[in-house]
Amino acid sequence: MDTRKLGTQGLEVAEIGLGCMGMSEFYGSGDDSESIATIHRALELGVTLLDTADIYGPHTNERLVGKALKGRRDQVVLATKFGIVRDPDDPTKRSFNGRPEYVRSAAEASLQRLEVDHIDLYYQHRVDHDVPVEETFGAMAELVSEGKVRYLGISEAKPETIRRAHAVHPLSALQSEYSLWTRDPEAEILQTIRELGIGLVAYSPLGRGFLTGAITKPEDLGDDDFRAHNPRFAEQAFAANMKIVDAVKEVAGRHNASPAQVAIAWTLAQGDDVVPIPGTKRRKYLEQNIAAALLKLTDDDLKSLAELPAPTGDRYPNMEFVNR
Repeated sequence: MDTRKLGTQGLEVAEIGLGCMGMSEFYGSGDDSESIATIHRALELGVTLLDTADIYGPHTNERLVGKALKGRRDQVVLATKFGIVRDPDDPTKRSFNGRPEYVRSAAEASLQRLEVDHIDLYYQHRVDHDVPVEETFGAMAELVSEGKVRYLGISEAKPETIRRAHAVHPLSALQSEYSLWTRDPEAEILQTIRELGIGLVAYSPLGRGFLTGAITKPEDLGDDDFRAHNPRFAEQAFAANMKIVDAVKEVAGRHNASPAQVAIAWTLAQGDDVVPIPGTKRRKYLEQNIAAALLKLTDDDLKSLAELPAPTGDRYPNMEFVNR
């Protein structure tokens, strides 16, 4: 794979990364052995950016990634995130913490779980409105000075917040959901980060699996699957959103490619500063996803995909969780 630069501080990664969240939670049951084999295969195929967070599990995904990286640390740009806190009595409840003392304790805990001496890319996962972002990123900048973190990022933040954080310490990446069915960043976010020289790490470039065409009805999702409770997968929205999938399948048919490959290729085509991190916990899907780097969509393909309608339904059950 080719490489792409994230930000202006020297961070360079392969053009497609790997999101590890679903290996531990949210998308049904997993298999740690297969997940570790998937990470190892990703490295063999040239993937360098691995993405996790302390909330995934919680904590178990970082431990899984750390286990997979033993003896392979120098092959990886390791990204993790902090700032979302789950209630130990009810893991479905969330709060946010950006206090400087929490930044340090969260980073130390992640380093221990990952079993590494530094984090390559450390994100504030969600902004804490009760703490000035300058204070949060001041603490994060201290971690950079100490060598515990190399580069900084922020996730799902508004343009003004991005500017304020970047003024404290240069950001290398913004992580936001971006795909053929979530094009929200195009309104203001992309202009802002390109003005500031910040890269975009696009999570859920496959529309949480919807754009693959593998999910054909709401009943395909188990009760332990986050998507079963997501408005875009609800019965009243499903049929409308399948029209988007049908259009992606049509383009895929012209290239003898999978819908997933078209969705990833579209994301790659949005700029050399965009790095998608499709998530998977199985090697066969990883290999298909990475092959998207070889798919070159035509101008006509890109035009037809650009004309797709917006999806029906919010992308989270509680939209206060994003756009912070």
